[in-house]
Amino acid sequence: MKNILFVFGTRPEVIKLAPVILELKKYPQKYNVIVCNTEQQKELSNQTLSYFGLKADINLDCMKPDQSLPEIQTRILSSLDKVFNENDIDATIVQGDTMTVLCGALVSFYKKVPVYHVEAGLRSYDIYEPFPEEVMRQMASRVAALNFAPTEKNRQALLKENIQNDKIFVVGNTVIDALFCLSADTMKQAEEYFKNSGISVNDKLVLITVHRRENHGERIDRILDAIEFLAAKYNDHTFVIPVHPNPNVKTKIYARLQKYANISLMNPLDYPYLVYLMKNAKLILTDSGGIQEEAPSFGCPTLVMRYETERQEGIEAGVSILVGADYDKIVENSEKVLSKSREQTRLKAQNPYGDGTAARKIEEIISKA
Repeated sequence: MKNILFVFGTRPEVIKLAPVILELKKYPQKYNVIVCNTEQQKELSNQTLSYFGLKADINLDCMKPDQSLPEIQTRILSSLDKVFNENDIDATIVQGDTMTVLCGALVSFYKKVPVYHVEAGLRSYDIYEPFPEEVMRQMASRVAALNFAPTEKNRQALLKENIQNDKIFVVGNTVIDALFCLSADTMKQAEEYFKNSGISVNDKLVLITVHRRENHGERIDRILDAIEFLAAKYNDHTFVIPVHPNPNVKTKIYARLQKYANISLMNPLDYPYLVYLMKNAKLILTDSGGIQEEAPSFGCPTLVMRYETERQEGIEAGVSILVGADYDKIVENSEKVLSKSREQTRLKAQNPYGDGTAARKIEEIISKA
């Protein structure tokens, strides 16, 4: 039996690792699954775990107010060092590009424990876009024994970096697996939630998420300028913004947007509620990575408010458009959708990120490692 340590700390990591955790738990004779939450996003990660019927075996509570990146890294590294000292670990599984991923990979490397990297090979090739995630993802690839690439493009990126071919496996993205976990009852509960919240989820819904570190400062001001213009011009549309708790984001959003009757500012949403909005949205504006992958499953036009994206497959397939924090691009491309009916703007392309079988493929590969 292998002792497999899952290390995560943010909501997207939970969403994308939950299908893998659940898959491995089907085989208790093969795996002893240990779930460790650094709690990089404490409330969001634990909330999402509960949706999947999961609970962390180890909670590290690594976040403190106003930490710098070096301080966060130091706390997570030290906490994970203790985890490895107190547990016999045969392999560590991390996902994506967060500080938790980097620290999980580094401590595993220092302990000479194999690292399995889920969602490997995504690249923007600009170390400051996204910042600091681009560098963290590249560093994790250097020490990973197994790289689970969502797409062939991701595999090619790893090969160009001289990662051995026998360490790379194209499996699709586990976020699509997570979507398939949603039951009809869960979607009905989400529908009731928004009804009770007084939010009209109809064919004139716009979903907006903005939180990335590189969009703090002047960039978020330009994004908010664009949102204000759109909300005023399309006042028959409902704009829903789940507001990230980071004060660099939250304070500005509330100061600028809470006065608009057709803008609903909400606390961060539970995963199925966010999926319900994506499924019903006419347009999505986001700087999120996960939403870029999920939205194509619902045919929803998506404007990516980043200047670089490591998810080029969506751009190439025409299911998303890169607009950065450029006021003119955000407004121009939004109006192309908002000026038409929802039915007229639905996308027909298949989701380029997977078919919902990634977790099963990952388990099969791990079982042979």
